[in-house]
Amino acid sequence: MIEECGRRGKTMVEKRQLFMDMRAQNYDVIRLSTYRTACKLRFVQKRCNLHLVDIWNMIEAFRDNGLNTLDHSTEINVCRLETIISSIYYQLNKRLPTTHQISVEQSISLLLNFVIAAYDSEAHGKLTVFSVKAILATMCGGKILDKLRYTFSQISDSNGIMMYMKFDQFLQEVLKLPTAVFEGPSFGYTEHAVRTCFPQQKKISLNMFLDTMMADPPPQCLVWLPLMHRLANVENVFHPVECSYCRSESMMGFRYRCQQCHNYQLCQTCFWRGYASGSHSNQHQMKEHSSWKSPAKKLGHAISKSLGCVPSREPPHPIYPELPEKPLDLAQVVPQQRSLPNMNDAMVSHSVISSGAPTPTKRLQHGLDMANRLADEHDLIAVYVSRLQNGTRFLESPSRLDEEHRLIARYAARLAAEAGNTQRSTPELAFNFDANKQQRQLIAELENKNREILQEIQRLRLEHEQASQQTPEKAQQNPTLLAELRLLRQRKDELEQRMSALQESRRELMVQLEGLMKLLKAQAAGSPRLSPSHGASRPMPMPVRSTSACSTPTHGPQDSLSGVGGDVQEAFAQGARRNLRNDLLVAADSITNTMSSLVKELHSDEGCEDEEEAEKLQNGKERG
Repeated sequence: MIEECGRRGKTMVEKRQLFMDMRAQNYDVIRLSTYRTACKLRFVQKRCNLHLVDIWNMIEAFRDNGLNTLDHSTEINVCRLETIISSIYYQLNKRLPTTHQISVEQSISLLLNFVIAAYDSEAHGKLTVFSVKAILATMCGGKILDKLRYTFSQISDSNGIMMYMKFDQFLQEVLKLPTAVFEGPSFGYTEHAVRTCFPQQKKISLNMFLDTMMADPPPQCLVWLPLMHRLANVENVFHPVECSYCRSESMMGFRYRCQQCHNYQLCQTCFWRGYASGSHSNQHQMKEHSSWKSPAKKLGHAISKSLGCVPSREPPHPIYPELPEKPLDLAQVVPQQRSLPNMNDAMVSHSVISSGAPTPTKRLQHGLDMANRLADEHDLIAVYVSRLQNGTRFLESPSRLDEEHRLIARYAARLAAEAGNTQRSTPELAFNFDANKQQRQLIAELENKNREILQEIQRLRLEHEQASQQTPEKAQQNPTLLAELRLLRQRKDELEQRMSALQESRRELMVQLEGLMKLLKAQAAGSPRLSPSHGASRPMPMPVRSTSACSTPTHGPQDSLSGVGGDVQEAFAQGARRNLRNDLLVAADSITNTMSSLVKELHSDEGCEDEEEAEKLQNGKERG
């Protein structure tokens, strides 16, 4: 149950995405509902990559999946429908070149969700075989004539006559497509749709069906179907004509020319939106053009038409036989024994029988014989075609099929005779066959190499695109790298603070050392024997902190010794070659030595004072 709910949610999201993309194209601003419906269905067709699948490939997919053996009312579930759609797209990718491959999974998902939304809106999970055939045969690519012929084969009986009940069912299924793209009010199914297509209840053959569907205009309920095919044909048509409204210098697609205003032409965008300028009105009759002819070409066509050199307009579709065509049984066709019409044939046959190796004369006579036979067959075919074009009675005569059978039998006999001649092939023909085989192998090898080169080019292009991407963007997208960078910055700040504190401590020690050295110099310069009061009253110099002690750790060793006496600087003249730890150790040793010498001086002063007191006491005793 949870998986089914999740699948339905995903289906709704993908269906919503398809319709959101269609709404982003802004097709609703098109004024005419026919063009609006055709544009929407053409967008769905291209979005699902159905325009790349021909109607014959679709029929082959139906046969491969066993749909031609099932009754039209048979229901299939969504899983089997997905299998059918998957086989269609996987076969399509096999036919496409490697540089034009499509996303199979995305196409399957989009088409499956669209079919379910259009034909299974109540979520039964099943569709009929006829519904699947109708929607896929209508939305695929290919010629509209082939699609209508396949549709007629599905709605006709064994005698080649359309069944009105089947055609009504076809309209019910195919008119669900406009409803799926929110055009149901204009092209929805009604009970009178069949009567609008065929008002008279009579037998409808294939030719009558094609005449009605491909008429101008077609039936009102299906007017969007031929327009969708015309849209596909004019997507890349260029018209070097300026639009009279938007003043665009050229047009793509359809071109519309007003039948009342002189030289007033609109592009398809302006016409679809109902734009007009000047004396032109939207009520004027417009003619749709799907191609562009130069004025010189138009003039030549008009002159040819006036002189009667232009043939009459061809019918919109070929004339098909009234009854369904049955396959011919060519197994009983036996090549007739040809009589020798002239002496040349007798000479050729005698020479071929008498000797196995062909001479130049034999080859020449054989070529003349083949040319004569081909000319006779071409004459027969030309006479048959002329009779087809000149009279319509000949199309209805039963002798037409007999003559077709004779032509086919004659052609089969010629093929059989040629097959018999090839059995007596000469070494030259064998050599030619081997040469052709080698050429085919060479072509196959070149195609394989070309395919490998294209794959290598594609791989190198992908590597180049990946390498050309900026690394900072990648770093910004990676939270782990951002966290590491943040920690490194914090560590750097801590180390800088620590360095600053050590520099301050070093400077203070230097100042203290300077005071101690000054004290030693003062003692060395004074009298060697001092009175106790004088020695006791000597103040101890306290270290004075320099105002520049807060210098940054980026200063060098000479900057850190500024303001310090020359002796200290001289003692630490090699500080540039030492690190901070060694400087501190040297300073500590100097302080220790200085304190030791100071203590010795103090002890020597006390010993002198004791000796003086002892002498004074002795002198006093002597005087007493």
